[in-house]
Amino acid sequence: MRKQRPRSRAVVAVLTAALLGVAGCDAVGGDSVGPTQKAKPSPKPTPAWDSSPASIAAVGDSITRGFDACGILKDCPDVSWATGASTQVDSLAVRLLGRAKAAERSWNYAVSGARMADLSGQMAQAAARRPGLVTVMVGANDACRDSTAAMTSVSAFRSGFEDALSVLRKQAPKAQVYVASVPNLKRLWSAGRTNPLGKQVWKLGVCPSMLADADALDAAATERRDTVQERVESYNSVLKEVCAKDEHCRYDGGAVYDYRFGTDQVSHWDWFHPSVNGQARLAEIAYRKVRSVT
Repeated sequence: MRKQRPRSRAVVAVLTAALLGVAGCDAVGGDSVGPTQKAKPSPKPTPAWDSSPASIAAVGDSITRGFDACGILKDCPDVSWATGASTQVDSLAVRLLGRAKAAERSWNYAVSGARMADLSGQMAQAAARRPGLVTVMVGANDACRDSTAAMTSVSAFRSGFEDALSVLRKQAPKAQVYVASVPNLKRLWSAGRTNPLGKQVWKLGVCPSMLADADALDAAATERRDTVQERVESYNSVLKEVCAKDEHCRYDGGAVYDYRFGTDQVSHWDWFHPSVNGQARLAEIAYRKVRSVT
């Protein structure tokens, strides 16, 4: 067998060293990115709206207190659309948290008769709980005054709502806010004016700006009711606009205002506040809006 020449042996040695060097570089990864190496996936962004909050605080007026739903001239928070425990309503808190957790992790700071000017104080109480969600329903009392001149101005309504959200943000910057639209008061007049008992109750002073002289259809009465209705619509525009500036706030899109309620959804004690059935409908609307992914 012929011996390899020195030059041939040198060439083989160089080639072998080169191949080993390349293999060794690949073995430890080197500085290059191989064709099979995949980029790490980007972390999923935190959703701006959590459809499953861990706790709920409610602020607002007599509607959220369940006023006149269970008896005459008294609050009935057990049937509140927001935080009540009644099985006839299945409140938003019960639907979101379950009945046991709702009893421990939901709070109702609404006050019967409250107007927008009262909301900041309630919001401070709610914020102290560091709730996952705050529900807001207010504005009916701002429109239901002795006269149209006495209604809360749109500018005051706006500043009151802005201040209330500011109070919340100082203590609970990430708390979510569900804002229900002001109900359609003119529809209430239209649905209830055919009921003789309801009209008699209204004469006791229930929302006189809209419901006084329920049978009057003259120009003055029509203008009065239209003025109240326009103010309610302006209030809802304010709620929508102010809420839109807060990334953790969600307006109901006018769902409560647009709901075509009938006399079954109205208390048969005052023919104004929601009945137990009406509270259940409000809970359904709120749950649908809070759970929506958009």
